[in-house]
Parts: sequence; structure tokens; C-alpha cells
Amino acid sequence: MTPAIYGAFFFTVVLLVTTAYFLFGGLPLLILKHDVPLDARFIRRFFEVYYKALFWAAVGASASYALWGRVALAVGAAAIAVVATLLRTRFLPVMQELGVKIEAAEGEAIRRFRRMHMAALLINVALLVVLVWGTIELSRSMM
Repeated sequence: MTPAIYGAFFFTVVLLVTTAYFLFGGLPLLILKHDVPLDARFIRRFFEVYYKALFWAAVGASASYALWGRVALAVGAAAIAVVATLLRTRFLPVMQELGVKIEAAEGEAIRRFRRMHMAALLINVALLVVLVWGTIELSRSMM
């Protein structure tokens, strides 16, 4: 058994824990009215930290799976890193812009920000489902 399996295991657990933690941490934030600029800043920063953690965990998982010889899983983890990068570069600037509009008391901005928050959480749920499914498939292939 190759030592890369330990890295793959470690980074898979990091991906699962990070995704679950930020999902369960982001859900209660939906109760905020999002009408205060501090709410928007906090939530944007929350997702910024999540996307960075997700990116680095996915890069580590991808490298570990590649070293282990599990090419499909390495590509899947690399895809997660790409998704994290896209979300970070697309969602966060819009959240920043909406936060400025919330500060200017634009009602539409609050509604759009809440929708973005919900969309980010739904993407997180989908990612968690994919990660759990991949982990189950990995465990089946090792039996």
C-alpha cells in the first residue's frame, strides 16, 4: 500500500469536515435580515474563508489521489478546486457590491444578497452530497 493513501484519506476528511462545517455554520446566518452592512461583510468573509479552505483541501486531495494512482478521484478533487476558485472570483465580488448597496439602503440589494447566500449554501449541499457519494464509492472499490 502506497503512503499516498494517508494523504488522500487526510484531505478527504478535511474536505468533508470543511464542507459540513461551513454548511452548518452558514445556515443559521440566514436568519439575519442582511439589512446591516456588517451582516453582509461577515457573510462575505465567511464564504471567502470557506472557498480558500475548500480550494487548498481539494488541491491536497487531488495531489494525493494522483500519487495514489486514482486518476478519476484526482480529477474530481481538481474540479472541486476549480469550482471553489470560480465561486470565490464570481460570488464574492458581487456580494461585496451588494454590501455597498445595502449600506446605501437599497431594498433590492438585500433581497439579492439573501438569494446569493442561499445559492452558495445550496451549492455547498450539492458538493457535500458529491463528496459523501465519492467517499462511499471509494470505500466500495477498496473492498
